[in-house]
Amino acid sequence: MQVRIEDDFDLEKIADSGQCFRFNECGDGYSIVAGDKYLFVKKTGEREYDFSCDEKEFKGFWKNYFDLETSYSDIRHRIDKEQDEYLFRASEFGKGIRILRQDPWEMLISFIISQRKNIPAIKAAIEKLCALAGDKIAEDTEGKDVYSFPTPLQLSKVPMEQLSACSLGYRDKYVHRAALDVVSGVCDLDSYKKLTDEELMEKLLELFGVGVKVANCEILFGYHRLDAFPKDVWINRVLEQRYPEGFLFEKYAPYNGVMQQYLFFYSRSEGTGN
Repeated sequence: MQVRIEDDFDLEKIADSGQCFRFNECGDGYSIVAGDKYLFVKKTGEREYDFSCDEKEFKGFWKNYFDLETSYSDIRHRIDKEQDEYLFRASEFGKGIRILRQDPWEMLISFIISQRKNIPAIKAAIEKLCALAGDKIAEDTEGKDVYSFPTPLQLSKVPMEQLSACSLGYRDKYVHRAALDVVSGVCDLDSYKKLTDEELMEKLLELFGVGVKVANCEILFGYHRLDAFPKDVWINRVLEQRYPEGFLFEKYAPYNGVMQQYLFFYSRSEGTGN
């Protein structure tokens, strides 16, 4: 179906923003897998996009997935160029990024896998895991099989040696334990939606293999708490070099996570050290 999107929306920038690992360029558009759903999207005009789903699925799932009821242009306009020139540049460079509403389970496993891995390696490991334990749900525009993200039960049944074969490295035991904890109810990701950000952080840090950075990524990308501010080597470098007196967290609340995405995207791109 044809969709017109008036707000900030850039498929390439979202795909490269580090928040999603099954959102990839494919032919003349982008192949997107979220849980057990597959979508192909391509730009057809200035603000026009062709979605491979019908209207019911778009309104029932993808509209929310892309967070289309939130105005990211309004969020960007909170930035004062005179007060924070670097963030202003980053937001202009990253204009079009949106924080996707992704599944907490998928994000938990994805960011556990992400530790000390670059993005291509993370994506490759996740695709191996999906092909191993997920269900075939479609073929992409290039004829490749597309698999759903494994459910906790599916993943809990995978032997450790097969998990290790998915290039997980030392993270295989973390993934295995997370699946077992969710299946047993020790970790109830759905009930965590009711918690405050602080309570959610405490619960996530109780999980085997989950540290502050992974927990913050889960809070921002899995629970869509837009004030969470994950810190990795890129963000820490920006904070050290550009904000020696401190980042203006109070000014940008409750959207510090959106600002983090602009900073992350900008800092990883060429020529941003000027």
